[in-house]
Amino acid sequence: MKRNLKQRTAGSLKWNLVDRLSTQVLYAITGIVLARLLSEEDYGLVGAVLVFQAFASLIVDSGFSFALLQKQRPSRLDYSSVLWFNLGVALILYAALFIGAPLVAASFGGDVRLIPLSRVMFLSLILNASVIVQTNRLMKAMDVRMVAASNFIGLTAGGIVGISLAFAGAGAWAMVWQTIATGVCKAIVLWTTTRWRPLFRISRASLSSFFGIGSKMMFTSFLNTVFLNIYSFIIGNRLGMAPLGYYTQSDKWSKMGISSLSQVLTSTFVPTLSAVQDQPERFRRICSKMNRFTAYLLFPAMIGLMVMARPIFHTLFGSKWDPSIFLFQLLLLRGIFTVLISLYNNYLLALGHARIIMRLEIVRDIAALAALGATLPFLAMSLPGDPVYGIGIMLWGQLGASALTWLLTLVYTVRLTQSSFWSYIRDLMPYFALTAVIVPVMYLAAGLFEAAPLKLCAEAVTGLLLYLIANHLLRSRVQQQVLAYLAGAF
Repeated sequence: MKRNLKQRTAGSLKWNLVDRLSTQVLYAITGIVLARLLSEEDYGLVGAVLVFQAFASLIVDSGFSFALLQKQRPSRLDYSSVLWFNLGVALILYAALFIGAPLVAASFGGDVRLIPLSRVMFLSLILNASVIVQTNRLMKAMDVRMVAASNFIGLTAGGIVGISLAFAGAGAWAMVWQTIATGVCKAIVLWTTTRWRPLFRISRASLSSFFGIGSKMMFTSFLNTVFLNIYSFIIGNRLGMAPLGYYTQSDKWSKMGISSLSQVLTSTFVPTLSAVQDQPERFRRICSKMNRFTAYLLFPAMIGLMVMARPIFHTLFGSKWDPSIFLFQLLLLRGIFTVLISLYNNYLLALGHARIIMRLEIVRDIAALAALGATLPFLAMSLPGDPVYGIGIMLWGQLGASALTWLLTLVYTVRLTQSSFWSYIRDLMPYFALTAVIVPVMYLAAGLFEAAPLKLCAEAVTGLLLYLIANHLLRSRVQQQVLAYLAGAF
């Protein structure tokens, strides 16, 4: 029997959560080992290369993956056309970046170590281009089990390669070959376990049909990528590889939670919402459920990690990365707005309002640019024991810009989904308020212990238990549904 939309959404959500949880566990294990073995400069070098890779990856996709998710029934020719387009662009870009590798080094003080590193790292563009459509098809069908499997196998293989090379003294090359090994294994798994094969054709009509939404989403993603990576570029260019290493470390660990939530929301909710885009009342009901579900996970996760930041870093790394801790906390706070903006963009995308998303991104980037201009003179500031004080000032500015963008995005989302402003706020506030009440108790629990691992355990257990008990006493329907589903699913 064909599953209904609710069952398909639940199944997709389950496997997306399994995927993100297993991915982050593997990512964390590998990251902990590498952070202990590699230097701040090693992380800075890879962070510099990733600035250029982020833009290249964006061009390879060209926004067509968003358009495929939004389209109700894409054909085999649609998928094939996008696949060949992605691969063609990836090959052209790799050739250009291979030749232009010295310019990458010149952008960061002429550090020639970046030339061979970037030439190998950029091979991942081709590998990733080969699996965009395969991943998209499974997401569209709400059957993401093999996506989860490919990520798990790829990250396991990549982690083994990276850790082995790090122990062998390979430095930054450990992370480069880790990336390549992950991409190779993921591509092999997806292409050998799925039956779909492309047509050896490219349809201009198919690509043209995606251009409207795809171009707008690409431009939106381009602007977003600029302001996610411009900080790394400026820090590395003006302060050097060690400060960039501190920032890269804080950014990497904060993104584990932020990106995971955003990816789960997009891969699960956009296909669901697209299926009911012509049913306004049902669309609003689903949006409200998604708001509450997101708030239920978002606030305790992000705020809880902020509270536990110091014992987390001390438990995992000792005091080596202490300058990254406050940056990590600021990035998590900004991440709350990032996830909510991503959620609302899913609603707008499902309704076909890519132009509105693009305009909102422009507003966010103008606000971010203004904040960057205001804080840039303070970037090089440092205090005794805090070599990244100026970077923290810069991130405070970006936090303000993100908060402003969230408010504006909410206003547009409320209007276009024909809902009320306060209904969206009501969906969020109970979980935010509950988390805020629990935070002081977590601090008190940590104060009972001296060792960082014990502080971390005390805060984590106290926060989780109080949150679950409080939601149970308040008869939270979201928690009831989540627990019932988990009990039945596993």
